[in-house]
Parts: sequence; C-alpha cells; structure tokens
Amino acid sequence: RSITRSVTQWVPRRFYEKVQALHQDPKASVDNPLLAFSLIKRLYSDWPNVIYSDEATENTQGTGGGMLGHVSSLHAGFKEVEQELPGAEDLDGAARALMRLQDVYALSVKGMANGVFQRAGASHPPLYSPGRRVSLSADDCFHVGKVAYDMGDYYHSIAWLEEAVGLFRLSYGSWNPEDRSSLEDALDHLAFSYFMAGNISHALILSREFLHYDPSNRRVATNVAKYEKLLETGTAASAGPLQRPNGTHLQSRDAYEELCQRPGGQVGLAGGCHGPPPHSCPPSRTLLGPLSPQPAPEHLPHLVCSYETNGSPYLLLQPAKKETVRMQPYVALYHDFISDAEAETIKGLAGPWLQRSVVASGEKQQKAEYRISKSAWLKDTADPVVRALEQRIAAVTGLDLRPPYAEYLQVVNYGLGGHYEPHFDHATSRKSPLYRMKSGNRIATVMIYLSAVEAGGSTAFIYANFSVPVVKNAALFWWNLRRNGDGDGDTLHAGCPVLAGDKWVANKWIHEHGQEFRRPCSANPRD
Repeated sequence: RSITRSVTQWVPRRFYEKVQALHQDPKASVDNPLLAFSLIKRLYSDWPNVIYSDEATENTQGTGGGMLGHVSSLHAGFKEVEQELPGAEDLDGAARALMRLQDVYALSVKGMANGVFQRAGASHPPLYSPGRRVSLSADDCFHVGKVAYDMGDYYHSIAWLEEAVGLFRLSYGSWNPEDRSSLEDALDHLAFSYFMAGNISHALILSREFLHYDPSNRRVATNVAKYEKLLETGTAASAGPLQRPNGTHLQSRDAYEELCQRPGGQVGLAGGCHGPPPHSCPPSRTLLGPLSPQPAPEHLPHLVCSYETNGSPYLLLQPAKKETVRMQPYVALYHDFISDAEAETIKGLAGPWLQRSVVASGEKQQKAEYRISKSAWLKDTADPVVRALEQRIAAVTGLDLRPPYAEYLQVVNYGLGGHYEPHFDHATSRKSPLYRMKSGNRIATVMIYLSAVEAGGSTAFIYANFSVPVVKNAALFWWNLRRNGDGDGDTLHAGCPVLAGDKWVANKWIHEHGQEFRRPCSANPRD
C-alpha cells in the first residue's frame, strides 16, 4: 500500500489510470492469466518506458515545484521500488506460461489475444470465462512471440507474431509510450521465423512490407535479395507443416493433454452422494472421458462414498468423508479434510520460504521446465496446525508418520501456467535422492488441495486414464507401491497447468519402512 501511495504521486496520470482500470480487483489480476501477464509486463517493461519517456520529461518539466516538478525525483521514486518489481526472468516465464496454456488446452492464439479461452477450430464451450474480458496488445503479443523466437521455437513465434503484426497494422500511425516494439519489429521477426520454417515466399512478402516502412534498412534489403534468388533458382526447400516442439521429450504428451482438456466437474460428496452412507457414487461419470473405452459407472460397484473411522479413536466423532475414485490404482478423495482457517495458516507459514521447485535428476536435484511451481517444507513443530494435520493423515491412512518414516509437509504454489508433467512420486532408481532418508521408497502420497481454481489444475493419472479436478480442502490419497514393494506403473500422474486461479497444495509423502505391519505383504507375490 505504501508503494501504491508513492506511485500515484509521480507516475504519469494517463498510464496510472490505465493500469488502475485493468487491475481494479487484485484477486482477478492473479486469476486471469492474461491479466497476470499484463501486470508483470507493465511492472517490468511498460512502467520504465513511461518513466523515462520524452512525454514524462515534458509533463514533469511543465509542472510546478514538488515531486512532479523534477525529472530526477520521478526517476528516484522508481528506483526506490525497482528491486521489488518483476524481472526479465519473470516476464519471460509468464510468456512461456501463455504458450504452455495454448498447447495443453489447444487454445487459439487469436482467441487468447481477444481474451477468449476456447479450443482452436472447435465448437467446444470456453474452458474459462472471466468476469471481464481483457485483450492483449500488439506489444504483448510481440513479446510472447519474441520469447519463442529467441528459443528457436518458430512454431510458437509465428502464431504470436502474426497476431502482433495484425494488431500493429490496425493501430499504425499512433504512438504508445509504453510499447517497446513496433510494426517493423514484428514484421522483421516474423519474416525470419517463416524463413527458418522454410516458407521463403511468405518471408519475402513480409520483408518487402518492412521495406515499405523503412526503405533504408540494408539488412532487410539484403534478405529480400537473398529470398528472391532462392525462389528464382528453385533452391528453396518446400515448407512443410510446422511441428510443435517437444522440449521435455514427453512420450505421453497427447494422453496427458487430452486428460487436462476434459471439463472438470463436481465429484462424489461434493455433488452427488446423498442419504445414509455408504452411497453408490458416480465419480467416473465426471472424471472419465473418451480417451479409451471405459466401463460405465454402474459396472464399477466398488466406487462408493462413505464415512470412515479406520478404527481410529481420532476419527470417531468426526469420520472422514471418503470417496473411492479408483480401485486400480487405488485412489481415494477425502472431502473437507482441512478447514479454510487451517489452509490459510499453512499457506501463510510456507509463503516466506517458497522457492522454485526442483526434481530428481540422477543423484542430484535441479530445476526443470516440466515442473513450474514454488515450494517450501514445513516440520510438524512449525505450528500446532501442522501437527494436527499430520495426526489426521496418520489416522486416515493408518500409516506411521514418525521420522524417518515420512517426509516433512511440502507446500506447493502453482501460479500462472504452473504445472508438473507426468511423473512418479516413487523413485524408479536406487540412485534417487529419496533413498538418502534410509527409510525405503515412497509407499503412499497424500495431496491436500489448499485452494480452489477457476479452471485447469486437475491431477491426471495418465495410464489409468482419469483425472481429478481440484476440490478445495479435500485430500487425495493413493498407493505408489504395490504390496510386494514394486512401483505401481498406473500411478504415473501429472499436475495440469493452472488455466485460471492460484493453486496451492500440500504433499505428504510416506515411506515404506515402518509400515510393514500396517500394510503387510499379500499372499500373492504379484500383488
């Protein structure tokens, strides 16, 4: 708030009023990915452009004494808050997030630029309908395309730069002090993108259009001559269809994205189980889709909703609200597992310690593009709420959570486009850092949803072919290992990108040592 007060004293009023109109509701600014991207870009790029623009200099020189009367005061005020503003890495990450949403949810770039979140070339309903539609500017689209261009990703750069060129053409002749790019910039990058994609004729058309606006540019003139020669001699390779890059080499990408695109619905106790328990529960009707033939809900008699005490006195007066989602792999959803106040406490405790999440890579841990989130670890001594939550998990699962049989509570925040591509929670190699605890592999996972999201963010089980939407305050439980200690391949799962909202989860990973008599081996060695 103090930053806001100082800002309003010296930011050129036209720019301040424009930003204020866009971000009237701070929560909406976080929920809508386009607003979130615009806010990051304005704070990192547009704002300095305005502060150091000739227009700002003229306006401040034309006023009387005080802060607004001196350009140096204007610059000094910006320097005071500059360290708290987003950086280049944040802005580029936000651009990559928009491209990730475009890919995973098969969104139209033109639709996204117009504030519409709808699958490309399809008559499906929008995946997300914000309360107020916000469009991207030509400069916004150029920046997304430029990020792709700099990575050598011409599949995405062409789509976003085409949109930027179209928008710049509509506004050509008008000058916006916030913009860092122009029609010429967009034409230049788009022409080279088409050239690298093998479409020489279109690269030539765009380069000629560039020279119409800047005829003295020798570099582009040289490119035009080169393109003309390639076309005349017939040495130009024919342009094939653009292939979308698979930077993380994800083999199950199509199945993963199809699961993420399925519309989320209410499950079990949240929307369909009534009367005295146990109930016949239809979660599969909302969780299953057309990826492959599946049994009808009436043919899945084991999927029920029930109140469970698990033989624990802790749950006697307030049984757990359990919904069995799947039998293979065994997945259960415990509704109202945590209260709103407890969820806020845990988020508040973790907030100051959040850092970019890492993944296991051989014997080390490192950051990766296939996991975009921030996380922190909480001991049960951090707060009575954490201790009570651990007791509740132990009561519901019947497992031993005492050190070293379980890891600390991991709190994860998935912001703009945050995701985690298909992975196993259990270690698939004896060299994994998980074995450093000397307590074996991860036998089970408890994932607690600490917040709701407006769209996206489902937990998709790839090989088992179902997904579970985010259910606020619910806990999702599954076994990672079979009773014989082998990893269960059907537990390959993913966190779908957050399309709209701010997703918070808390993970509790329980290890196999200490559970020998709590989950004993079966008589069947293959079980």
